[in-house]
Amino acid sequence: MRFATKAIHIGSEPDPATGAVSVPIYQTSTYAQEGLGKHKGYEYARTQNPTRFALERCLAALEGGTAAFAFASGMAAINALVEAFLHAGDHVIVSENVYGGTFRLFERIWRKYGVDFSYVDTRDVARVEQALRPETRMIFLETPTNPLMILADIRAISELARPRGIRVVVDNTFMSPYFQRPLELGADVVVHSTTKYLNGHSDSVGGALVVRDAEDAERIKFVQNAAGAIISPLDAWLVLRGIKTLPLRMRQHDENGRAVARFLAEHPRVERVYYPGLPSHPQYELARRQMSGFGGMVAFDVGSLEKARTVLESVRLCALAESLGGVETLISHPATMTHASVPPEERQRLGITEGLIRISVGCEDVEDIIADLDQALARI
Repeated sequence: MRFATKAIHIGSEPDPATGAVSVPIYQTSTYAQEGLGKHKGYEYARTQNPTRFALERCLAALEGGTAAFAFASGMAAINALVEAFLHAGDHVIVSENVYGGTFRLFERIWRKYGVDFSYVDTRDVARVEQALRPETRMIFLETPTNPLMILADIRAISELARPRGIRVVVDNTFMSPYFQRPLELGADVVVHSTTKYLNGHSDSVGGALVVRDAEDAERIKFVQNAAGAIISPLDAWLVLRGIKTLPLRMRQHDENGRAVARFLAEHPRVERVYYPGLPSHPQYELARRQMSGFGGMVAFDVGSLEKARTVLESVRLCALAESLGGVETLISHPATMTHASVPPEERQRLGITEGLIRISVGCEDVEDIIADLDQALARI
């Protein structure tokens, strides 16, 4: 069964009770039991929900995993990951350009419980190897990174980690399983904010973990039930519905993303463009090797906060908003929005400047997106 067929059918088989081709939203908190210790596989909705189970089956199939687990948000999924696999004294290597919310969770919450984090330029496998310690238990990769679109070689880093018993975790939110499948490249766990491309319509918040190993699945399953940060039935249904059109949407995001990146790269008021689909991107060949497309995330630098403000407040079609991955084009300012929790000096070092703008290129007619950016840039 190929990808688009899986996206439409796995988890969405006709309902055995009615024949409905759309999975019902099982909006219930509990289930009637036939007798003591006798039930139909469902006892309490935090532990079991058919709508959530349908989504989890679909996600596992799309990523090629043993099992998947859906959570209330992407951050809840990452938090469950730490709870399942790490203890005080453990060490984690993290992509240095990681999403600001992930950085905040690691630094403001988990560090005080004794977990240590090193932020490394994971595009360089040698630097990852140099950062390894006897107590390293996990390598957490974001590839491409948010917002600078830096890639990590998933296969090479997985080959480095596996003999040492270190789990490799990949946040695959930007690419979705349509363009990148980290488990096939050797990773152990995949993270998603299902809020983004998987849902695709900016009307749901959720997260997911997909694992290759059955023992890891049992550990996450325990945490999911014990901590209880589960996705709601309605949100699970919205993501499952969104996934049905994931291949169609991702192809359009990719086509539009490439066109917008080319336009920005040639614009005289744009100083730099970050997009792995441009041959000028330093990791273009790696992108071609481990991804089947380049997606719709583009970042560009206009040189100053004042110039960025002019662009962000002049767009008409593009919505100034947090988040990404919806069918509508969203534009944002990482330094004051998604990465505001990262210390200013660290943002500057990484290249998240005050002139940096991130755009989640949507599925509108690309000529309209470009025209909107062009008129906004002309106001600088």
